[in-house]
Amino acid sequence: MDFLTDSSIDDLLSKQKNFFASNQTKSISFRKNALQKLLKACLKYEKEILIALHKDLRKSSEEAFLTEFSFVVNEIKLHMKNLYKWSAPRRVSTPLVLMPSRSQIYYEPLGVSLVIAPWNYPFLLLFSPLIGVLSSGCCAVLKPSPDSKYTAEIMEKIIKETFDEGHIAIVHGEKKENQILFKKRFDHIFFTGGSELGKIVMRAAAEFLTPVTLELGGKSPCIVDESADLKVTAKRIAWSKTINAGQTCIAPDYVLVANDLKEQLMFHINEEWTKMYGGDVLGSEMYPKIIHQGHYNRLLGLIDSDKIKYGGDKNDETLQIAPTILDRVTLDDAVMKEEIFGPILPVIGIKSMEEANHIIQEFEKPLALYYFGNSNKAKNILNKTSSGGACINDAIMHIANPNLPFGGVGQSGHGAYHGHDSFLCFTHKKAVATTPTWIDLPFKYVPFKGFKWLKKFLT
Repeated sequence: MDFLTDSSIDDLLSKQKNFFASNQTKSISFRKNALQKLLKACLKYEKEILIALHKDLRKSSEEAFLTEFSFVVNEIKLHMKNLYKWSAPRRVSTPLVLMPSRSQIYYEPLGVSLVIAPWNYPFLLLFSPLIGVLSSGCCAVLKPSPDSKYTAEIMEKIIKETFDEGHIAIVHGEKKENQILFKKRFDHIFFTGGSELGKIVMRAAAEFLTPVTLELGGKSPCIVDESADLKVTAKRIAWSKTINAGQTCIAPDYVLVANDLKEQLMFHINEEWTKMYGGDVLGSEMYPKIIHQGHYNRLLGLIDSDKIKYGGDKNDETLQIAPTILDRVTLDDAVMKEEIFGPILPVIGIKSMEEANHIIQEFEKPLALYYFGNSNKAKNILNKTSSGGACINDAIMHIANPNLPFGGVGQSGHGAYHGHDSFLCFTHKKAVATTPTWIDLPFKYVPFKGFKWLKKFLT
């Protein structure tokens, strides 16, 4: 893979801006054909995509299909099915005082977008926003993470075989190349990754007043009330925490559980991990690896060996860390100072839902929040907390519904995508008022004839 240069990105941007200016992408048939071509290419290279995800993250073919490939394929089909409806101008009501004008919203593509994806779900998190780019009628420069190089290689092959680079292009690079990209003027930037790099993106975008969509992360809490079904709760927490070895932006980061249930919950979560991966978790073909040595070392540094309740095993050669439960954790521990992003689960006992709410408020607004227990109590928690999304009696599953917007709030990001929201993400809603000439009401013109009557009417 060749890394981008200052001159190469200038040439590429010039091609894309010229292509967008030709208005070809505004054709609905052009957009639908682009989506169809992407779908065909993904299906053609399904096997290679799954192999690449295994090489990068040791994901099983089943996990890679369910959590990445199928999401992309179904999202493409959803956009193809709804493209005409979403793209059509939408008529809205017009106030009586403006009659007989007609009011509409036109959906206008933003232009040339920059899409930057992370390494944890490298196929999904690059191609999912790409679908919004295509359906909205934009052009885009795609930038995958260099840490997931095998997936980046197969995605490059797909993009180059499927699209003219004046429409969709893929570029590669590391920190130096990111700095080059951030100095260029795009019409929109879509970034998925960590908060610190998100701030850099925002600062760079401010130079050109470029709109930005940020999909970040945070410490997503999991609350277990006394009314919860403990075994079902344990199974769902265990699964959602170890998908991709915990390297998921919406994985439960820590658990707040009623004191009386804490020991039982920890036991059942560990029991579920054994059921899923067997007695030798690190030897299981179903258990992924940590992406690279740096992240592996960081995670090990978050584990206080004196507080390990279950797990703690590791393999330095394969970069695997067994699912690990930490007990007797305080908010001052290193593991509670930052997003974990790995298979480490701190479990904290609480006396009441009020205490849970107080602990949650100690952190920035998370990308997700999970509550297990009586649904009526859940409403109280949802009303008192702020998060990008939430699940009641489940975890991470809200991401699977394309009819729900996915995005953060505050430090966990802003803007949303998935389904219709992906189309809207890359679209400008243009207000259009059409006024006939067969009547021309005098009250809007100086010297405002009939002002007294108009004032009464308007108030």
